[in-house]
Amino acid sequence: MAAMHEDDTSDLREVAKILKETLGISDVPLKVRRLIVRVCDVVTRRAARLAAAGIVGILKKIGRDGSGGIASGRTKSELSGKPRRTVVAIEGALYASYLMFREYLNEAVAEILGEDVARHVVLKVLEDGSGIGAALLAASHSSYAVDQSRLL
Repeated sequence: MAAMHEDDTSDLREVAKILKETLGISDVPLKVRRLIVRVCDVVTRRAARLAAAGIVGILKKIGRDGSGGIASGRTKSELSGKPRRTVVAIEGALYASYLMFREYLNEAVAEILGEDVARHVVLKVLEDGSGIGAALLAASHSSYAVDQSRLL
């Protein structure tokens, strides 16, 4: 889908090639290929907006959406009205490689949060997120297991 969406040739030959090689559909008129690119755009934009809503929901939960949220305790910078920089690490080829998805995701986060708050939120590609996530999970579980053994 990304390759078809990002096809910038005048005759959308990449779309035609993918349709033929992947789906076995040949001789697709240019008008239909343009429609396919438009559908890819709509699906990509919707997926990015749904992902942005999830990210903003988490930011809201931890009090980093500009509203103060429900996070316990406020920092000196929050009390002074100065927003803190927040980095959201995103792992995966979809965000890293699909330029239009990344652009739509950034737009949606800015739209939902508002420009003033969004400029303090940075979306960054994280390499090897699976390994880092597994390490964090193992560390938090081992800490939990130690705390639980103290209760016994």
